[in-house]
Amino acid sequence: MGKIIVCGSQKGGVGKTVTTFNLAYALTSLGKKVLAVDFDSQGNLSTCMGIEDLRNEEKTIGHLMMAEIEDEPIVADDFIQNNAGIDFISANVYLSAVDTKLRLEMGAEKMLSNILESLRDRYDYILVDTAPTLGSLTINALVAADSVIIPVNPQLLAMMGLQDFIKTVSKIKHRINPRLEIAGILLTMCDSRTNLCKVLMEEVNETFKGQIRVFHTCIPTTIKVGEAVYYNMAVEQYSPKSTAGIAYRNFAKELIGYES
Repeated sequence: MGKIIVCGSQKGGVGKTVTTFNLAYALTSLGKKVLAVDFDSQGNLSTCMGIEDLRNEEKTIGHLMMAEIEDEPIVADDFIQNNAGIDFISANVYLSAVDTKLRLEMGAEKMLSNILESLRDRYDYILVDTAPTLGSLTINALVAADSVIIPVNPQLLAMMGLQDFIKTVSKIKHRINPRLEIAGILLTMCDSRTNLCKVLMEEVNETFKGQIRVFHTCIPTTIKVGEAVYYNMAVEQYSPKSTAGIAYRNFAKELIGYES
């Protein structure tokens, strides 16, 4: 049975989408069957996957969610696309309408879970990219998940929302989804040359030592990541010798070891 993993944080700019995209590619290149789900109405993961006209996409996770809400029969397979060997389900602004609708529905927090459970057995990993909020969509994602990866940019402001997000995960685990675990904290955009980065990295490790796993792999900051995204490619695909590409592959291996 496949693992459903959410990449989540209530802070923007920490590398959630880039991590989801590159992790999906790295896992696929290691022989795993992966489904990536864009669960952010901005559709950034869909853009990374090469979707050029997001606004006119009519087979998105938002449409699947609305069908689930309305109890309409629908085949999830029809919404799956593929890029570089990665199956994915796109998202666009229509997901915002779903977000509004969810607030009025009974059992609203389990809508995404119902969709992904029907696909779980076909994949080794289902990766879900979420918006930088703690709204109904992110709660849906966490209720559906087996575990959550929390990317953290070692900058002071990015660190400040970490505890709040962890508390939310803990509440969902105890109230709705007892199987939910924190896979670990992933440090992204690391520039070990700066003193602030070093101090904050040490702070994260000290704060959560013995409580929450902090992945050994750190994702370095490099211009190659931005260039790869521009060309709708994973950084390892775009520049195999890039330090970030190597780091994402190492992170995938570390994750596989953790999940097995």
